[in-house]
Amino acid sequence: MLKPFEVHVPAEPLTRFEHELDEQGWNALRTLAQQTQARMAGRTFWNISSTARGGGVAEMLPRLIAYARGTGVDARWLVLTGTPEFFHITKRLHHALHGSPGDGSGLGTSEHDCYDEVLRDNAEELLVLVKPGDVVLLHDPQTVGLGPALSSAGAHVAWRCHIGRDTPNAEVERAWEFLAPGLAAARLTVFSRAAYAPPQCADRALVIQPSIDIFAVKNQPMTPEVARAILATTGLLRETSDTATPVFTRADGVTGRVSRGADVIRLGAGPAAEAPLVVQVSRWDPLKDPAGVLLGFARMLRKAPHVHAELVLAGPAVTSVADDPDAAATLEDVHALWRQQSRFVRQHVHLACLPMADSEENAAIVNALQRHASVVTQKSLQEGFGLTLTEAMWKQRAVVASAVGGLQDQVVTGENGLLLREAGDTEAFAGAVRSLLEDPARAAALGRRARETVRARFTAPRHLTDLARLIERLDAR
Repeated sequence: MLKPFEVHVPAEPLTRFEHELDEQGWNALRTLAQQTQARMAGRTFWNISSTARGGGVAEMLPRLIAYARGTGVDARWLVLTGTPEFFHITKRLHHALHGSPGDGSGLGTSEHDCYDEVLRDNAEELLVLVKPGDVVLLHDPQTVGLGPALSSAGAHVAWRCHIGRDTPNAEVERAWEFLAPGLAAARLTVFSRAAYAPPQCADRALVIQPSIDIFAVKNQPMTPEVARAILATTGLLRETSDTATPVFTRADGVTGRVSRGADVIRLGAGPAAEAPLVVQVSRWDPLKDPAGVLLGFARMLRKAPHVHAELVLAGPAVTSVADDPDAAATLEDVHALWRQQSRFVRQHVHLACLPMADSEENAAIVNALQRHASVVTQKSLQEGFGLTLTEAMWKQRAVVASAVGGLQDQVVTGENGLLLREAGDTEAFAGAVRSLLEDPARAAALGRRARETVRARFTAPRHLTDLARLIERLDAR
């Protein structure tokens, strides 16, 4: 029998933000926190997702839940369990909601039977835990089918979709048809962009954009020397003469040390510390277009070999994310494309699978990689929001992103980064990256403004405010 498991999240004090906000903002946040605590007295705020690590949802939830707990709200995080067939179906749904056929497999009766069976098993345990009046926020397609059982038990159920496509097509409609029975039970639905909401949710759809936690391991301050030490230890840079140690501060305040290496596909040595680094960090997913990044970078190298840049395409170890069964095949496709390139290109392109055994160590490695980068890219073909871009912007990196989904909500081209009008345009991508590498002063100015964009719009206080209002509206319905 499949049972969900709880991820235990310790409380974090909301007072950490007192000096990050102006007086008016801090007082408003504190007042709203007190009101929400009173509203949720005797009730639990459950978040249910499909994986405890890998991807934006697993990044956001523990930090938001920690701050909610710090205000006195009983917020918890449950992760459902599933079979390989179930996760194959939900990955197919993931692609379909982005308008892509994925592997072309069906979404018919037999797939729905499998999907429902897995969620029935998980629901048995959930119905023991969730009480009438509790608030349940279900995340993404994997959890939609839990809605009817939890709603019938008296819970106030909302569903949050972190993915979508601005212009629906037949694949998007196919996904919504599959999810319709579960979706009907949600009192409210939440999307990262208004364009993602289907017609059947028009009267109960809210927009809540994702956020990063600026105090998380992935976003905490880090000196250049420590970043280089971490990357050298991991094998992403050549050994340096720096005397810094590869350390970071864990969420509990204890000093951690990076000791695990990445699995890197490369020809020859790693990048030198002084070499300009172009970086994309993402899941091994064809919609993130790692192949397009590789081809665009190769085009740039051929036209501008004088920039001496190196590319790191980094993602999680392919066996580490339970709800992403296509990762290994995507990495192999990128590896095959890498093998087709000239020796000159292969010497400057590094495919890295980052260690995931310790999630905070992984976060420190990503932090170091983004901070050391000269340019961070997110050349997605479709993108729900793109938190890896938000993270890089917080670190004052110059960014190049496709004008798709939530990426276009973050970047104003020429002001805080560069947007590609056509996601698949490798020539435009090559030109954008080259322009930043050849003009470091411009890149630095874009990076400074990028950080201020994140500070104003994409951090936890704004997100917590939106969630408090979601709870208020759920109760009102």
